[in-house]
Amino acid sequence: MKITILGCGNMGTAYARSFRKYGLVKAEDLLLIIRGEGRRTQLETLGRVAPEVDPSISESDLVIVAVKPQDFGAIAPSLAAVLRPGQVVLSIMAGITLQRLKDSLRHTTVVRAMPNAPAQIGMGITAYATGTELSMRQTLMVEQLLNCTGRAVHLADEALLDPVTALSGSGPAYFFEMVRTMIATGIRLGLEPHVANALVKQTMLGSFHLMEHADRSPEELINAVMSKGGTTEAAFKVFAQGDLAGTLDRGIGAASSRAKELSGS
Repeated sequence: MKITILGCGNMGTAYARSFRKYGLVKAEDLLLIIRGEGRRTQLETLGRVAPEVDPSISESDLVIVAVKPQDFGAIAPSLAAVLRPGQVVLSIMAGITLQRLKDSLRHTTVVRAMPNAPAQIGMGITAYATGTELSMRQTLMVEQLLNCTGRAVHLADEALLDPVTALSGSGPAYFFEMVRTMIATGIRLGLEPHVANALVKQTMLGSFHLMEHADRSPEELINAVMSKGGTTEAAFKVFAQGDLAGTLDRGIGAASSRAKELSGS
């Protein structure tokens, strides 16, 4: 298999590392297109590096477009000129629809995906939608490659990528904000910063694994921790007064609406 990655920021580099780590592509068959020379030496340990769209892209089975959405218009003409029929183009650019990919690249076998930040350490989740022109073999190839950065979920309707963007794409930031707030509160209550950090981070990690392995719903797990008249119930009464659940719901809804606006759908 031969792969090209256009744009080697955090996510593009994460894909390159995962593909090499799991032996899905050889170094000589991985082409990395980057602007500037700052990270060239580092990236040359993963594959071949080029400063601009290269004609050899036509030899790749998969072309991943991982540039910033605002840069897509500038590279689209040169990329369209070197693509050949049958190549799969996978975009992880937020807001760039399948139809725009097809029109700008004059190419039909396209995929649109929304990964999230934990993909950088192989623990992400990526939802993706495909054009109807992709074969089953091509779709399975895409899913296999995405799975090496965590998990992949295929969506039958591209429009669902908007709520996916709000839920899992932006989702890590919601958890980081909760962790940040809990640590700050622990410090305010008198704990040393390193103690508050350890308590909150390990609590989040342990809670995830308990939820993952326990055959109980989140609501059942909450009730198992919360005894009547106890400390957890006192906290949840304040959460209810402040409409924490409603605030989260509205915030995620706003993110989904913004994702829809950016994609022009």
